[in-house]
Amino acid sequence: MLNKYARAFFTRVLTPFAALLLRLGVSPDAVTLIGTAGVMAGALVFFPMGEFFWGTIVITVFVFSDLVDGNMARQAGISSRWGAFLDSTLDRVADGAIFGGFALWYAGRGDDDILCAVAIFCLASGQVVSYTKARGESIGLPVAVNGLVERAERLVISLVAAGLAGLHKFGVPGIDVLLPIALWIVAVGSLVTLIQRVVTVRRESAEADAAEAAAAPAAQGPAGALRADASGRDGEGDR
Repeated sequence: MLNKYARAFFTRVLTPFAALLLRLGVSPDAVTLIGTAGVMAGALVFFPMGEFFWGTIVITVFVFSDLVDGNMARQAGISSRWGAFLDSTLDRVADGAIFGGFALWYAGRGDDDILCAVAIFCLASGQVVSYTKARGESIGLPVAVNGLVERAERLVISLVAAGLAGLHKFGVPGIDVLLPIALWIVAVGSLVTLIQRVVTVRRESAEADAAEAAAAPAAQGPAGALRADASGRDGEGDR
């Protein structure tokens, strides 16, 4: 949901910056790699230490590379399958680092096994949610549903909560509860989204199979029907 509107807005805002990088000779792939490295550093260095505010600041700076690299590729006219593959793959790596950083905090000094498990669930479910859409599309289905919580929602909810929770170290009382609440919201939302996509793929695959079955006799024609009658079988035993 957020992805549809926020991406269009930030793409317009970041277009001049993307053009500047192109003039400086920076490639879109380099921006993708640097952005992912920055997100991983912010998540895996700061979050396990409980430095959620500064970790969020670092991650936020680098997470915009996901918009800049695509913008650069379009401006330069060099959009490619490789670029799309690299971008999607490293998005999964960055997401894993963010929720992995939360899990490391709760497994260590945060000392909360339940929230550690919730963070791990957020990590795993986010990967599976992305996989269901990619796998469905790879077998020719449109997967015509976005779902309740996509990547943009997962990042915004978790990072805003983490950044605000980090203000606890600056003397703001009671605000540290926001991160656990956000993790539960992301976990439940991701589960709902996963169910939505699985149900959609099941429905679309049934419709596609029915359409193919209905089209088969027409494609076979009268000659094929006569051959089936003469052989005494309709082909089912050959599966």
